[in-house]
Amino acid sequence: MATIQPFRGVRYDPGTVPLGQVIAPPYDVIGSAERLRLANRHPANSVLVELPEPDLHGGVDRYQRAATLLAAWLEHHVLATDPAPSLYPYRMTTRDGRSTTGIIGALAIDEDVLPHEETMAKPRSDRLDLLRATGANLSPIWGLSLANGLTATFASSRPPAVEAYDDAGVHHQLWVVDDPRTVAEVAEAVATSPVVVADGHHRYETAKTYRREVRSANGDRPGDHDAVMALVVELSEDQLTVGAIHRTLANLPYGTDVVAVFGKWFDLVRAGPGSDRIVAALGESQSLALVTPQGAWMLNPKPEAYEAADSDLDASLVSLALSRVPDQCSTHQHTWQEAYETLKVGTAQAAVFLRPVTVAQIAEWAAARRRMPPKTTFFSPKPATGMVFRRLH
Repeated sequence: MATIQPFRGVRYDPGTVPLGQVIAPPYDVIGSAERLRLANRHPANSVLVELPEPDLHGGVDRYQRAATLLAAWLEHHVLATDPAPSLYPYRMTTRDGRSTTGIIGALAIDEDVLPHEETMAKPRSDRLDLLRATGANLSPIWGLSLANGLTATFASSRPPAVEAYDDAGVHHQLWVVDDPRTVAEVAEAVATSPVVVADGHHRYETAKTYRREVRSANGDRPGDHDAVMALVVELSEDQLTVGAIHRTLANLPYGTDVVAVFGKWFDLVRAGPGSDRIVAALGESQSLALVTPQGAWMLNPKPEAYEAADSDLDASLVSLALSRVPDQCSTHQHTWQEAYETLKVGTAQAAVFLRPVTVAQIAEWAAARRRMPPKTTFFSPKPATGMVFRRLH
């Protein structure tokens, strides 16, 4: 089954660097404006290595620039390496009191780690170049363990080693656990079942590729390259907040009737005009819906749609309908508000609201070892980059 091991984490020195000024969201949810703001917040902000920019004056590419910065931060004691291999209990608490608690460790790359979404080539290439240059896991992937009772093995009443708030008001807390008994109990619990990749599919696929490269070059010897830093969370309703990823449609071929496109596979029930009030009601109620400037409709999948898609997921059913339009016409939005805004400002011709995937669906697909379509799930809150790094020696 899945294997998790302690590692000597590399962490910001809290006596030197205010943690709240150097943590950052995951690379794939940071826009250009936010990256600039984070980079200007502190000269050692983690975004500088997670989303590096080239040194044009020095002729250094962006990946080597990240490696240079990481080495400099270690040399100047901005970062310090923990004295003993450790596991890192990690809790994220939102403003409304919802908490997600997991354990960060080195998760072995093997057949009992089950990606649950397909990935796209470009992000994998970017993350691979960064891993090659830095030799480090800079942010954890997020794995879901099917082991009941995992959380109890590392629960602690002690104050965290470090803590910080991010810009969304999420409280991030990290503990350091190096006692052999707790480490063994966590490892035994994780080993009882597979781990499903919830977030960080590209980084996991990158780690697999990197492992093959290193093993090919070193005579197939084992090492730190056989694992990837992961936050492992128990797969349960009280630990997870799963959101949908919505679709917006733009640049549709002339004469495309969006309502007719969806009418082939869905029964459409008109909800009313595409007004703020109607759209907000659909979004807040997590309805499967189509919104255009001409109106809003609830979408009820026809029985034959499930059979044709071979899936019960909204992402699969919507993809089935959109198979009649060019791929480049569809984009992804993480909130229904963002999707609706593109429609209001005229950069999209239609928005499709999807329903969140349930924990039961995640478990069912994982047990069947099936991968969900790309951009099916959005887990929140997101683990912050900069709480702990893992070097591959």
